[in-house]
Amino acid sequence: MARSVKKLDRLLRVRTLQLDLVRADEVRALAKVDQEAKLRERIANLAANVAPAPSASESASNLAAAAHFRDRLHQSAFAADKRVEVAEQSLEMARAATREARRDQNAIEKLITRAEADAALKALRELEQLPPMGKNRHDIC
Repeated sequence: MARSVKKLDRLLRVRTLQLDLVRADEVRALAKVDQEAKLRERIANLAANVAPAPSASESASNLAAAAHFRDRLHQSAFAADKRVEVAEQSLEMARAATREARRDQNAIEKLITRAEADAALKALRELEQLPPMGKNRHDIC
């Protein structure tokens, strides 16, 4: 029984470490989603600032350059949207891995609890099987 308890304790330590690593991955994935969303917002703000404004003094080359810059910003915005989607997918995978690791750790904790209860029950049964204590040697005085 002691060997099984040692094995379960070792498994619990491993599962706890795995759970901590998976939680750290989940935090990193959440930070990545936030970072990509902020980048997408900055690109959208830049694209809004480059919107054409009516002006009589602008030349065709300036308008062409602004149009090219806007087009590049829209391409960057599209790429940022894709990066946000990928980051959200990785976040969902990290959350699923966290749930799975937590479930594994809970299973080990339940096995340890069950082993402790079985050991206590076994000890009680052994106490019940002991012969009765010796007779009281002192009679009523």
